Amino acid sequence: MSTVNRETPRPAAGRAGIKKELPDHFKDYRHVWVFIELERGQVHSVSFELLGEGRKLADKLEVQLAGVVLGPPGEAIGNAIAEAFVYGADLVYIVEAPLLADYRNEPFTKAMTDLVATHKPEILLLGATTLGRDLAGSVATTLQTGLTADCTELDVDTDGSLAATRPTFGGSLLCTIYTLNYRPQMATVRPRVMPMPQRADKPVGRVIQHKLSITEDEIVTKVLGFLPDSQSATANLAYADVVVAGGLGLGAAENLQLVKNLARALGAEYGCSRPMVQKGWVSADRQIGQTGKTIRPKLYIAAGISGAIQHRVGVEGADLIVAINADPNAPIFDFAHLGIVTDAIRFLPALTEAFTRRLSPHNRDKLAS
Repeated sequence: MSTVNRETPRPAAGRAGIKKELPDHFKDYRHVWVFIELERGQVHSVSFELLGEGRKLADKLEVQLAGVVLGPPGEAIGNAIAEAFVYGADLVYIVEAPLLADYRNEPFTKAMTDLVATHKPEILLLGATTLGRDLAGSVATTLQTGLTADCTELDVDTDGSLAATRPTFGGSLLCTIYTLNYRPQMATVRPRVMPMPQRADKPVGRVIQHKLSITEDEIVTKVLGFLPDSQSATANLAYADVVVAGGLGLGAAENLQLVKNLARALGAEYGCSRPMVQKGWVSADRQIGQTGKTIRPKLYIAAGISGAIQHRVGVEGADLIVAINADPNAPIFDFAHLGIVTDAIRFLPALTEAFTRRLSPHNRDKLAS
C-alpha cells in the first residue's frame, strides 16, 4: 500500500512558467460549486461570500457557478435557492429530504458525494464553519480527493487548476496548494475572509433535484436537542463595524482594560492577538487571526500587536487598519493603513478621551448643526 500526498504544493504556473497537461478524464469535471450552508432554517453568510469568490473563478474558467442546497422540504430551502441566484449562481442543485432537517454527517456526506459523482464539478467550495469543516473533510475522504482548509485566497492557474492559498508553519508562511491528480478540487474558506458580493435582482433559474439515497436506519447519529452557544452573547467580532484589539505590547493583563475603554467609547467590539489567549489573559472567543476570528470591520485599531502573518490574514480585509506600536519595525506597519509609533499604554487613554469628547451627545449635536 502506498501513501499519496493528495495536496501537493508547487509554484503557480503563471509565476514559475510551469504548465501541466491534465489527464483526459478531468475533462468530465466542469463548473464551480458552492455549498450553501443551511442550518436550522438560516443560510450562513459565508455561503454568499463564497458565491462571490466562486463567480470570479467560474468566469475565469468560462464555466457555470452552481449552488448546492441540502435540507428538508419547506420555506427555508426555497429561500436558500432564491438567495443563491441573487448572489450569482447560474443554477442550483438540491437534495431535499426530511433526514436533512438537522446536520448529521452521514446523510449530508451521502447527499454531497452522490451529487459530485453524478454531476462532476471541478471545484467545490465550502465555508470553514463547524458544519462546513466536518462535511468537507468527510466528503474529501469519501471521494479520495484533496482538500485545502482555511484558505485566505483562491485563484485558478493557467492550466485551470485551483490555486488555494493558506497560512502554514504556525502562520509564519503562506503556501499555495494544488490538487493536481484528483477531482474535484476542494477548499474551505473561513467566514469574513472574502468580501460580501453585491446582491443582484434576478429570478430563480435552473434547479436540479437529486434524491437522497440513505434511510434513517443507516444513520448512526441521532439529534436529541440543541444547547445554546455560550459565546454568542459575548463576542461578535466577525461582524462588528469597529474592532479594537490588544497584544503583548500592552505588557500586562490589566492593561487590556485600556483596549476595552477605547472600544466602549467607539461602540466597538474588543479582541486580542493569539499570545494574549495563550497567556490566559483573554478568553479564546476574543482571539483575532488565522486560528481565531477573521474580521472585516470598517475600522480596526491594533494596540501593541506585532502583526505576524497569522494575525494579518485575520484582519487584512478591514477597510482601515490603525496600528499603534512602540517598535517602528513591527510587521504590522507593513499592511496597516495608518501607523502610530508610540507606547500604546500611554497613547490609548489619550485616544479614548479624545473620542469620548468627540462622540459625546453634546458634541454630536454641535457637529450636526
